[in-house]
Amino acid sequence: MDETEAPVGMRLDERAVRVLAHPLRSRILGRLRLHGPATATELAAALSTNSGATSYHLRALEDVGLVADTGDGAGKRRIWRASTDYHSWSNSDFADDEDAQTALGWLRRDYVRQYAARAEQWLDAEAGWPVEWVDRLGFGDALLTVTPGQLAAFQDELEALTEKYRRAGEGDPAARRVQLIVQSIPVDLDPTVQP
Repeated sequence: MDETEAPVGMRLDERAVRVLAHPLRSRILGRLRLHGPATATELAAALSTNSGATSYHLRALEDVGLVADTGDGAGKRRIWRASTDYHSWSNSDFADDEDAQTALGWLRRDYVRQYAARAEQWLDAEAGWPVEWVDRLGFGDALLTVTPGQLAAFQDELEALTEKYRRAGEGDPAARRVQLIVQSIPVDLDPTVQP
C-alpha cells in the first residue's frame, strides 16, 4: 500500500472469508501488509514454500480483491501488493452460512496464532531496541464494564484515534511502523452471568 494513500478497508463477504481461511493465503496477505509489495518468488522464500504455491494463492486472493498486481513487474515477473490496509466483518454477517462460519472460526484462530507469533518475535528482538521504544512498545490490558452499545462507541472512538495517528510520523526518520492489535473478550465467558 502506498504510504501516502488513505487507508483502504474491505468488508469481507462469504466468498472472501472462504478464500482467506487458508494457512498460506492468510500468511501471504499478512506479509504483504506488513512488508510491502513482493513477487511470488520473494513471498515463497519468506514463507518457506514454493513459488508455484504462492502464485496460485495470490491469484485466489486477487479474485476476491485482497491483493493486486502492482503493474511494475516485467514479463511474467508480477509484483503483488495488498489491496487493503485492513478488513472487517461482523459475525452476524454469516449467521445463515455454516461454511462461512466455519471458515471465519478458522480465520479468527489463525489471527490469534499470528498475533502471538509476532509478539514472541518482538520479545526476542526488543533487547536491541532503544529504551524509548521499548518503554512504549509491548503489552497492556484494561477492564471495562460496558453494555454492547458502549463497547461499540468505545471501538468507534478507538478507530478514530487510530486513524488520527495512522500516518502521523510520515517523513520523520525517527518514526517506525507499529502494529496495534486490539481484542475485546469478556472476563466471564458464561453469557448469562451479570457483572
